[in-house]
Amino acid sequence: MTTGTAARLDRIGTDGRYVTVPMDHGITLGPVKGLKDIESTIDAVTRGGADSVLTQKGIADRVHGNKNDAGYIVHLNGSTVIGPDSNDKRTTGSVKSAIRAGADAVSFHFNVGSDYEPEQMSELAEVTEEAADYGIPVLAMTYARGPGIEGDDPEALGHAVRLGEELGADLIKTGYSGDAESFEHVCESTSLPVLIAGGSPDGDLSALQDVRGAMDAGGAGVSMGRTIFQHDDPEKMARAVSLVVHEDVSAEDALERAGLAVEA
Repeated sequence: MTTGTAARLDRIGTDGRYVTVPMDHGITLGPVKGLKDIESTIDAVTRGGADSVLTQKGIADRVHGNKNDAGYIVHLNGSTVIGPDSNDKRTTGSVKSAIRAGADAVSFHFNVGSDYEPEQMSELAEVTEEAADYGIPVLAMTYARGPGIEGDDPEALGHAVRLGEELGADLIKTGYSGDAESFEHVCESTSLPVLIAGGSPDGDLSALQDVRGAMDAGGAGVSMGRTIFQHDDPEKMARAVSLVVHEDVSAEDALERAGLAVEA
């Protein structure tokens, strides 16, 4: 790892742990709750403790000035839910365009096991090659998705995270396997920091319990989007997640300290 890559990793995390809030969903889902006034949402989640935020390059001018000195990641591919196949992520930018947008890092979505795996594998390899030339960290979002694949299967997730490392990424994001014991295998499948996606938890406590389980298994944090930015109080939810990741508190304590209602 170059000095520049290490320095920029420090900008998007804290002491090797990461609370990233991706908000690139405007391409995938459109201007959903939390993204119309994205400036206010970015201000809220970073005040709450998010280490970094993530968007597509075209939103960069709405990020800077609202991120309270947090790090900034530019996402480099995407798809829509109204297109023929949302797993078919297409390139939307380059490392150079991300640098022009003021990014500290880039990210790339890779659906391992899907019909688009070969193309996405080649594209991620190209991104990591270009990023290495500039000392830009790469967050590889490697999901286990495809025919006959269960997205929470720890074996498939372990393969997915290992692919990210083999292709030259610096950080890995993937799905959560559902419990700390099985997620240990996922974390042990790579030497890189592993972040979990938000998924579709059943309430705040469930979401924080997933984060707690991932951290207990050896995870390095979260890259959690809608669970945070679509929350009724994004600042408080970001704070609760940050407490679990950075201060190792329990899910219940994080809810209470963040000022959120503790669910019965």
